[in-house]
Amino acid sequence: MATPVLMPRLGQSVESCILVSWKVKKGDTVTAGQPVGSIETDKSSFDIEAPAAGTVLEIFFDEGADIPVLTHIAAIGNVGEDISSLRPSGASAPAAAPAAANAPASVASTAHAAAPVAPAPVASAEAVGVSPRAKNLAAKHGVDTMQLAGSGPGGRVIERDVQAAAAGSPKLSAAAKAAGAAHGAAGSGLGGMVLSSDKGGVAPAPVAAKVVTTTADETVPVKGIRKIIADRMKASLTTTAQLTMTMSFDASVIQSYRARAKQHGEALGTPKVTINDILCYAICRILPKHRDLNAHLLGDKVVKFGAVHLGIAVDTPRGLMVPVVRNAHAMAMRELSSSVRALADQCQKGSISPDHLSGGTFTITNLGASGVETFTPVLNVPEVAILGVGGIALKPVKRGDKIEFVEAITLSLTVDHQCVDGAPAARFLKDLCTALENFDLLLSA
Repeated sequence: MATPVLMPRLGQSVESCILVSWKVKKGDTVTAGQPVGSIETDKSSFDIEAPAAGTVLEIFFDEGADIPVLTHIAAIGNVGEDISSLRPSGASAPAAAPAAANAPASVASTAHAAAPVAPAPVASAEAVGVSPRAKNLAAKHGVDTMQLAGSGPGGRVIERDVQAAAAGSPKLSAAAKAAGAAHGAAGSGLGGMVLSSDKGGVAPAPVAAKVVTTTADETVPVKGIRKIIADRMKASLTTTAQLTMTMSFDASVIQSYRARAKQHGEALGTPKVTINDILCYAICRILPKHRDLNAHLLGDKVVKFGAVHLGIAVDTPRGLMVPVVRNAHAMAMRELSSSVRALADQCQKGSISPDHLSGGTFTITNLGASGVETFTPVLNVPEVAILGVGGIALKPVKRGDKIEFVEAITLSLTVDHQCVDGAPAARFLKDLCTALENFDLLLSA
């Protein structure tokens, strides 16, 4: 009996995944546990493994499809097995049966000699259809799908066909398309768009003969984690009343602590610590005293948490991720530092579980290593507070009758003013700065 390949459930919060690529094709022989494809959630990417050994009898979905979890995406078994019961609704049309390449040579050659077959004409998009994703992308770029030869099952026009067409031809404005303008050279519109005023749908030839070489424009679809980030940032700014305040602290004490930890850490069995580790530790000790900021705003109620589940903003090649260190308030410096490093590493590799990317009660985001001194962090809703950390800068401080320059770090605290007032937020920021300026005392507390 054939075995279905399922779209896996990657955490309780994931409802669907994007099929990024197939590593096998119909007719390939696979072994149990062999990677057969790659998928992507809104947060990370994974390989799909074959659940059993056998032949790939059918692939039900094209690359780029957004598929609900636990859906059959392929079938593996013995050649000739019936897989009709495994085909899910919404699957791509089955590909045409391949030519009898494996038939006995005498049969194949006889058939060829007796009845030469003329090449079949390429089916038009009107005959075989256009995928919804391809149709939306074509409308965006002014591509006529009726002129495309699809590369999907049965000649179906899919997203990559439209992308290729858009990359190789100018865009048509809505008016130009309605007027029947043809794709040709670049038009006179923005980015080479063909306008209805362009004669024959093509812009006049430039008078100057000088050729200027520029980097080609690039169109990147907003999908996967990038789309999730876009939606969440917009929702954050449109559904909350964000207030940001800044305060700096003298970083001399934590700089001294870091230097001593680096010098003697190996002998004492303690890990190297970063400024971010120190800040995380201080936040987890001070935040429980300011529960108004360790909270979620859920409609008409505020849930204040006793435990600190600390979100750490991490920049990855796929976009911003915020892994969560659970019960960070109960961790020693060594454990907290190790946990932060492990989660950040999993984010970079794209192997982090989606369950580790939700449930935070407070978030820290650090741009100090990039040279940024101060910025306005955006709330990670439903959290009501987020702390931004800037880089080290010299700041004048009056001590007695003298002006001295100290290494200072600026902290930018954004709160949701719907449920957190300025005064409580300022008290938290002040207590945090005091704790960092007296970090050796905080460690002994």
